[in-house]
Amino acid sequence: MSIERSELWAETPDGWSLHVVRTRDASITDRATRPLLIVPGYGMNAFIFGFHPRGTSLQAHLAGAGIDVWTANLRAQGASRPSRSSAPGPTMARYADDVGSVLDLVAKSTGIDRIDVLGASLGGSITFAHLAMRPDHRVASVIAVGSPLRWEDVPLLLRVPFASRRIAGALRVSGTRRMAEALLPLARRAPSLLGMYMNAAHVDLDSASELVRTVEDPHPAVNRDIASWMKSRDLVVDGINVTDALIAQKGPLLVVLANRDGIVPERVASSAARALGGEATMLRVGTDDDWYAHADLFVGNEAPAKVFDPIARWLRSKHAA
Repeated sequence: MSIERSELWAETPDGWSLHVVRTRDASITDRATRPLLIVPGYGMNAFIFGFHPRGTSLQAHLAGAGIDVWTANLRAQGASRPSRSSAPGPTMARYADDVGSVLDLVAKSTGIDRIDVLGASLGGSITFAHLAMRPDHRVASVIAVGSPLRWEDVPLLLRVPFASRRIAGALRVSGTRRMAEALLPLARRAPSLLGMYMNAAHVDLDSASELVRTVEDPHPAVNRDIASWMKSRDLVVDGINVTDALIAQKGPLLVVLANRDGIVPERVASSAARALGGEATMLRVGTDDDWYAHADLFVGNEAPAKVFDPIARWLRSKHAA
């Protein structure tokens, strides 16, 4: 396997240069298959898609399956940067527009107009918002990994910080990466400390210093949007109810969820499958005896076998259809 990695930049109409990475094995990539774009979620960047503490990363795993993989940092994530001083910061609507800018870059670079999208956590929600806002979108299929759509059940951990739109937007948190690096090793000695987010038995916490490189400080405007979303239950972006708009989307959609996710509960993660107007498939990871939480879907020791492999098979089945 000979993985090639290249960096590109997607320019947004309002003044951001978005950092994009292409990962593929040109010797096995089937030119008849569609490219795949991976979109990061809340308080994170795209680093984690190219890193796994024990096994093959999501990017390398999918590239090794013959898929042309693209990852994007949206505005204010990772190495993305404003190209002019007036460039506005993140909101859910602007994130959704960023997805369109990256998809345009992928299409221009590959000559393929229809593109699969994998949304990680909030990245899936952002992708749903993009579908609702852009009826002429380039998205061929969506894989939503631990992604909320309708907050039918808001976890207690999230109720307090997002109880008020005003308070959520006023809180400015910095140093999140340093805090995460301090907390992760504690999870080994006190598994319940981070149990809503990860099952410490599944994750190699000796790699904490690498894992936290994906952590970003949350943005107040995005926090305000999330607080409004949790209050109304449905995601509304630019006046569009995204849940209602998904009835017009015919899919296909793969929903990947953890059976004991304390951040995006099963009923919330599966809400997109119920809202979609077309074909939806569910992949539920974990059992009562061997439960999975939110982060396990990306960095769990067995994520390559239990999550990445099924995603690759599903994508190949849709390309063959």
